[in-house]
This record gives sequence, C-alpha cells and structure tokens, in this order.
Amino acid sequence: MCQTIISRVGKRGAIYIPKGVLKRLGINEGDRVLIKLADNKVILEFISDPLSLALKVKKWAKTTVEEFEEESEGEQDELYSS
Repeated sequence: MCQTIISRVGKRGAIYIPKGVLKRLGINEGDRVLIKLADNKVILEFISDPLSLALKVKKWAKTTVEEFEEESEGEQDELYSS
C-alpha cells in the first residue's frame, strides 16, 4: 500500500516527517537514516540501532559482547558498501 503525504521544507533544509508516520515505522528521535539519491528522487532508509533491535526480538541464542560487536560491524560494512 502506498501512502502519499505532503510536507514542507523548513529552515536549514529540514523536512519534517509526521508523528504518525514515525510511530507507524517505529522511528525515534536520534535514529540514524541512510539517504540515497536515485533518478532525481530522495530515498530514506532508517537504520535500526543494533542494540535496540536485539532487545526487541525473541531471544534464540546466546552470544558474547565481542561476538555481537563483530557481527554488528560486519552488517554495517555491508550496509554502507552499497
């Protein structure tokens, strides 16, 4: 389903996303965003914080902090290399 929302560009180029959209997508203040430019369009991809994401999902395995950090760095490398 595609939803269209009109917003304005504010001071310093800020574009405000309505609270309802942020809530629906589970996006909070301070979350990181990946901005892509493609065919004269801006594409926003919100990047989940690995720790917050880990706390939300059902636990199915045990890992050490070092293993978690190594896996997180690998995932971020893949994400930013595209």
